[in-house]
Amino acid sequence: MHTEHPSPPPVPQRAAFATTRWSLVLAAGQRSSPAADDALATLCQTYWYPLYAFARRRGCAPDDAADLTQGFFVSLIDKGFLRTADQQRGRFRSFLLTVFKRFLSHENERQQTQKRGGGRTLFSIDVAVGEQRYQYEPTDDWTPEKIYERRWALTLLDDVMLRLEAEYQQKGKEDLFAQCKIYLTAGTRAPAHAEVADKLSMTPAAIRVAVHRLRQRYKELLQEAVAQTIGPEESITEEITRLRLAVRGGGA
Repeated sequence: MHTEHPSPPPVPQRAAFATTRWSLVLAAGQRSSPAADDALATLCQTYWYPLYAFARRRGCAPDDAADLTQGFFVSLIDKGFLRTADQQRGRFRSFLLTVFKRFLSHENERQQTQKRGGGRTLFSIDVAVGEQRYQYEPTDDWTPEKIYERRWALTLLDDVMLRLEAEYQQKGKEDLFAQCKIYLTAGTRAPAHAEVADKLSMTPAAIRVAVHRLRQRYKELLQEAVAQTIGPEESITEEITRLRLAVRGGGA
């Protein structure tokens, strides 16, 4: 069982959640496209940790998990796996995990760790950072699939929050966001509106309005992000419910 800590380390900053749009996945799969390398690099940077955590929970040592994850993304290019991705079939997160499992099975059969990736590197995995984050994963009764689903959900939620923060920064309202973002996550533990109003030299009524708008925009961005990762026949509402369950361990 992992040691409990007061709070996890900060998640590395990344691009806004345009990173999981199916259009980006398809671009990465088209090797003739000049945008393919950039698209694939963005996918790698965004999704390496959920896959790394999956490999670690499967019993891989830290260096092996990093090696496998890097090799997997190389294989997406060399073997054209991304060309088989089809939004009509459903969730991209499910597709990615299915392909990763096949890759791990193949690598176990080969037992040639030193040849993974053929010496090519698309991006660098800092094992120390990965392990620091992994120490905050739930206890060992969680399956690798649950860990992956949880990390996928948290990655999505983190990126939605980053996108929302960027919008407020562009409007010159970074202080308002910094003080009010707690209302998105703290529930009944959030401070009274009057307390935040005093810090920002605003009225409690103005804070109530600001919080309402913040929540509404967060909901819109979350729905948009989720829509970019599921198939056309799937429900955004149901997917959001699945993601929230995954954070609590109720997923796969």
